[in-house]
Amino acid sequence: MGGLDEEEPPSKRIKPSSLQFCTNSSFLPQTHNLPLSTKSPNPSLEFGASMARPVPHPQGLIGSKGFIKRDEFVRIITKALYSLGYERSGSILEEESGIQLHEPVIDLFRKQVLNGDWDGSVQTLHKIGLEQSIVKSAAFVILEHKFFELLEKGNILEALRTLQAEISPLEVKKERVHALTGCILCPARFAELGFVGENCRVRVLEELQNIFPPSIMVPERRLEQLVEQALNVQKDACYFHNFKGKTLSLYMDHRCGKEQIPSRTTQVLDAHQDEVWYIQFSNNGKYLASASHDTTAIIWEVNADGQLSVKHKLTGHKQPVLMVSWSPDDQQILTCGVEECVRLWDTGSGRCLRVYEKAGLGLISCGFFPNGKDVITGITDKSFSVWGPDGREIDSFKCQQQSKTSDLAITSDGRLIVSLNKEKVILLTDRETKRERVIEEQDCITSFCLSSDGKYLLVNVLSGEIHLWFIGNDGLPSLVMRYKGHRRARYVIRSCFGGTEQAFIASGSEDSLVYIWHRATGDLIETLAGHSGTVNCVSWNPTNPYMLASASDDHTVRIWGLNKPNIHKRKDLSENGSCSNGVHQCNGNSK
Repeated sequence: MGGLDEEEPPSKRIKPSSLQFCTNSSFLPQTHNLPLSTKSPNPSLEFGASMARPVPHPQGLIGSKGFIKRDEFVRIITKALYSLGYERSGSILEEESGIQLHEPVIDLFRKQVLNGDWDGSVQTLHKIGLEQSIVKSAAFVILEHKFFELLEKGNILEALRTLQAEISPLEVKKERVHALTGCILCPARFAELGFVGENCRVRVLEELQNIFPPSIMVPERRLEQLVEQALNVQKDACYFHNFKGKTLSLYMDHRCGKEQIPSRTTQVLDAHQDEVWYIQFSNNGKYLASASHDTTAIIWEVNADGQLSVKHKLTGHKQPVLMVSWSPDDQQILTCGVEECVRLWDTGSGRCLRVYEKAGLGLISCGFFPNGKDVITGITDKSFSVWGPDGREIDSFKCQQQSKTSDLAITSDGRLIVSLNKEKVILLTDRETKRERVIEEQDCITSFCLSSDGKYLLVNVLSGEIHLWFIGNDGLPSLVMRYKGHRRARYVIRSCFGGTEQAFIASGSEDSLVYIWHRATGDLIETLAGHSGTVNCVSWNPTNPYMLASASDDHTVRIWGLNKPNIHKRKDLSENGSCSNGVHQCNGNSK
């Protein structure tokens, strides 16, 4: 790419940028429904008397550390068995261990709630031995539901008596009581207050479960919560966590190795005739778009075997293409020429649908709003234009500190517009209030990248560092981390978030390498060699953490994958210039 004087800011290369409800039977042990043949007087004999049993800890504690209470452990397992529908197993565990899931009074209480015996459940509630505040809160939940069911049956007078004589004297949730009074005048309003007939008694029991101390009534899915917490701890402790699957095994501790980071060139895309300035994967990860100094953009399709092929070559710009931007549903894509126009393309057909331009002015950045219909562009007169679905300009505004904008991003809620302003300032503009916040750097800003959750901004600065800023609240942005090691002296270099939960940072570099850092620690963990010119831009596939792309002045885009042999090579590799190391070269003539 063309160089800059050391004192000149690199502006000419900058571009815009439900809970699962159990059946009633799952809440209660129902051994009385079992056939007599299934009830063994000695369950241990039924499952094999020769099995060795662990010797109980003298204080009733188990585990290698000796701080797990045996009775709590057994009760949680019993609760899990009943919740999973294994009622016979749960009943046998209670019998064999001698540890009841619930006291008889709790079993009676649960049965009364599930059977709709509201008066009986209130009477039993007072026998459990709870604090008075808990009794009142639980009684309110029970009687409120009694009130709703009476209204549903059309028994308005009895519902009114329940409200006046039973609910109001509790003297809790007075605003809620007032809302319940409105239901007398308009019974249909109880749906607005959260009453839904289906599974409603189960939900009442779950609400009561949240009020009661867990020692009285074991919380639903408690075993699942404990296991998930353990898995999250393992995942958070996994330094190279970059996992494509959605589940973790319980059979062993989770640990990813460095081999989970894409570090091997799997394909070289060389369909462009000049420097490649910008690349971006689609939101669904099925396409990659590249923009080049050769005035074209290319849509590449990610095939089932992981190889990319040309889907469409987009021609029509008179100037080099600075950037691309995908619509939220990936059905359309924008391309922006250098101080020229913005073109809207159909992803499926490759047809140009619309051209956005303003007489006497150039467009220098573009992006979609989250609705996928409205488009925003940066203009050379230091303003923004918003375009409607019909291609007409529906809004135009200048920011207070606006300068020539060449990078642009919009948060997923459409509220915040992020733009590059002046040499050392990024502007965060609230679209509704027009309130502005700024990120001020000590060095010239060359580019930035917004995280998928819209809470963090990755900023490349002239000094050669990459800064991570938190912008996720309405307060002042805060600097979180600095990433160092790559080379940036003259050109615009772009970086990106990537990997599982965007746990890594990748960047191009003027030394022809791709750099990868650990996002949380700032540690440089990998450098990727292969390009023969400045690496201008990188993009990490949002749905495949094992796929990374890089664009270079050497006219190519490289696809990086896991550092392991490619055992699923395409049969036509040898016909398309594949190398002996398994790297597939695509010149745009194959699809």
